[in-house]
Amino acid sequence: MAKAIVRHILVKDRVLCEQLKTRIAAGEDFAKLAKQHSTCTSAKRGGELGEISKGQLVRPIDQVVFTKAEHVVHGPVKSQFGFHLVEIKFRY
Repeated sequence: MAKAIVRHILVKDRVLCEQLKTRIAAGEDFAKLAKQHSTCTSAKRGGELGEISKGQLVRPIDQVVFTKAEHVVHGPVKSQFGFHLVEIKFRY
């Protein structure tokens, strides 16, 4: 079964999600922004979700994790929880 190491930032607002993505692209620290802004319980770990198996996350996030490029911040990705920025550290 496919697995990945993933981190994400979850916010309620698409505009904020886009602003955070821009800040990360400009060199700000993903983990620091996750701690400050993410509404997920993973925020305290800098957005780290750890090892994820295919099918473990909600469908829109799962599709990104197992089809998009590694080492890139993807998003905003909309789910029933809000808007996510997702980074796939690596898949195996």
